[in-house]
Amino acid sequence: MAKNAAAKDALNRFKMEAANEVGVNLKQGYNGDLTSKQAGSIGGQMVKKMIESYENSMK
Repeated sequence: MAKNAAAKDALNRFKMEAANEVGVNLKQGYNGDLTSKQAGSIGGQMVKKMIESYENSMK
């Protein structure tokens, strides 16, 4: 269980960082008040950063 909790914490930090980068005020816990556009921009930023990380690891 410790690995799962650590992975979940890391993903939450990553999500908060991505939200901050796109200017979305994300809070801990429930964020059901976000618009689809805001939620999509967070997810899009996360994917962009994951792709960049993968490309950098290939160099």
